[in-house]
Amino acid sequence: MSTIGNILWIIFGGGIFLFLEYFIGGILLCLTIIGIPFGLQCIRLSFVALLPFGKEVRTAEAADGCLSLMMNIIWILIGGIWIALTHLLFGLICAITIIGIPFAMQHFKLVSLSFAPFGKEIRDNG
Repeated sequence: MSTIGNILWIIFGGGIFLFLEYFIGGILLCLTIIGIPFGLQCIRLSFVALLPFGKEVRTAEAADGCLSLMMNIIWILIGGIWIALTHLLFGLICAITIIGIPFAMQHFKLVSLSFAPFGKEIRDNG
């Protein structure tokens, strides 16, 4: 079922555009030494945005440190809030129709990940 959902997500849910935006942004961030951790998070987000069905987001077990907190604060201030609001808006738009509810659920999953990605891990369901 997740394969069909991912195919439909790429075609109708804008998955390919999300992937390209996150991936290109990640590559650009990796061009600077300071931006490498943020670029790696963007690249990680790009693959989740491409194929979100069958994945779940969990808090990492070793995410208690202040480094994750500091990186998340910088991420939120630089642009994480806008990325999360964009996913929230697209999720609400998708939730208007019954057919769009599975896509809305994936956008809502991406809201939590894109708001504060440091200290979170992505696992396959099943």
